[in-house]
Amino acid sequence: MEKTRNFCIIAHIDHGKSTLADRLLEFTGSIDQRAMRAQVLDDMELERERGITIKSHAIQMHYTYKGERYKLNLIDTPGHVDFSYEVSRAVASCEGALMVIDASQGIEAQTLANLDLALKNNLTIIPILNKIDLPNARVEKISEEVATLLGCPQASIILASGKDGTGIEETLQAIVKQIPPPKGDPQAPLQAMVFDAIYDPFRGVKVYFRIFNGTIHTKEKILFLQSQRKYQIEEIGILTYTPTATQDLQAGDVGYLLANIREARQIKIGDTITNAKYPCEKAIAGFSEVTPMVFAGIYPTSARAFNNLRKALEKLQLNDASLTCHPETSNALGLGFRCGFLGMLHIEIIKERLARESNVEIVMTAPSVALHVTDRKSKKHIVRTPADMPPPEAIQTIEEPIVAAQIITRSDFVGQIIELCMKKRGKFKTQRYLSADRAELSFELPLSEIVFDFFDKLKSRSQGYASLEYHMKGFAPANLVKLDILVHGEKIDALSTIVHRDSAYEIGKKICERAQDIIPRQLFQVAIQAAIGSNVIARTTLKAFKKDVTAGLYGGDVSRKKKQKAAQKAGDKNMRAKVKIKVAPDAYLKLMRVD
Repeated sequence: MEKTRNFCIIAHIDHGKSTLADRLLEFTGSIDQRAMRAQVLDDMELERERGITIKSHAIQMHYTYKGERYKLNLIDTPGHVDFSYEVSRAVASCEGALMVIDASQGIEAQTLANLDLALKNNLTIIPILNKIDLPNARVEKISEEVATLLGCPQASIILASGKDGTGIEETLQAIVKQIPPPKGDPQAPLQAMVFDAIYDPFRGVKVYFRIFNGTIHTKEKILFLQSQRKYQIEEIGILTYTPTATQDLQAGDVGYLLANIREARQIKIGDTITNAKYPCEKAIAGFSEVTPMVFAGIYPTSARAFNNLRKALEKLQLNDASLTCHPETSNALGLGFRCGFLGMLHIEIIKERLARESNVEIVMTAPSVALHVTDRKSKKHIVRTPADMPPPEAIQTIEEPIVAAQIITRSDFVGQIIELCMKKRGKFKTQRYLSADRAELSFELPLSEIVFDFFDKLKSRSQGYASLEYHMKGFAPANLVKLDILVHGEKIDALSTIVHRDSAYEIGKKICERAQDIIPRQLFQVAIQAAIGSNVIARTTLKAFKKDVTAGLYGGDVSRKKKQKAAQKAGDKNMRAKVKIKVAPDAYLKLMRVD
């Protein structure tokens, strides 16, 4: 264990941690040069296209320092706020962290959030200033900011470039010298923590773990403490670029196991693995379970594709434990699923993966957040969809989730960002200056206000110089209402949404106007209305197609024309009473793009 180092890389999105990981693997010869490529640890096509890390990846390297050979276990982590649960897994499994900061952009919100998470877990922090080769790099200024933040000498910050390999050897030396070796007793009862799991269609679930105490052997019978499930190990191994099977692993090691586990749901991330015959006394204090923040309905574009959608979502759940799915039915869209996501980027990723990996066309309803509703009988309900919302007269109080948000921006844009947050019903908490031209703003914001377009508007108002990080704070009372959209008197449940009462009219008017342009015209006038309960608050009218029934008449008495028009009017009235308007799925897609 004295020659083992376990560490992760934490950074804001797009600060170059994946490129830095590439250079570390290249320098230590952990990957054959023929297999080397950019973002080598990002094995998902979507990760490589977008240039972001979605899932954390673990790999083992070997480095020789002063004649001694060291084993380095690296866990690369995502940087986007939606995937902070992946960072928490990595942090719980390590003794140290490389904090990577872009030399041109400086300290960002997610950098601070990940740093806070690492410090709470007592990790040793090694600061690295990356991308120093860029023409607009502000090495001296950003180094001062980092030194002030960490309270360390400026000279201890490693200057690096993941692109040209500058500072890579210094980084490896710092890992060996500064990060402490893992602690633990190889002779004690087995105690290992699960930090990830992926599904292999041929061999079942592959479980990634870190051993804190004891030793694990092939063919050993193990017990997962939380789920109380027992399995016989078929294979254990170390996480080199091509996973390598071994006979045993001991305290301090990071590895994988295969035990003929057929369902990913049987494995809980953060669970403790122990020996089934000689179990450990208590579970390891892991990180909290993943809680979905945003909910949306997913429906197939045709009823025949429902089974394909179900299989596609089950397949995604095997590799993404944060995605939750429950069947639901919509009057407008038929059978589908109510899914829970971590945020808007997570929704985009799932939509993209459904289209690419399973070739499934879907309709997605407007995202919503989980509300706590208390009725007149003081009974509490959790409302995840507008359909679950009780009628207005039955509601006593509604509480919505509130997040604590940190925004870091240039001081020139502070006023505009405060104005934006106030418009989004935010409460201003604190403001502090990290340097002469960089400020950190703290707000309490309703989650429902930031899951839609808040990040885009924030980037727009700050000209791209703002970063956002948020975490759940709790629930607070709110004046929310269910906004229904009616087409020809029929409620379209797929278009129902829960909004703040003050913005209900504006949103309802926008949807009605948009629907007027999207829904096909009929042979009679169609009313499109926005309503709260039984009160209509906005309306537009879809004009009718008019057929000239007198076009074929010539000459004769005017009463012939009047008779034809009267018959047309009676036919329109009869049709209006009997006909139901059907809205095509592609019309829902266009309507749901309304802000």
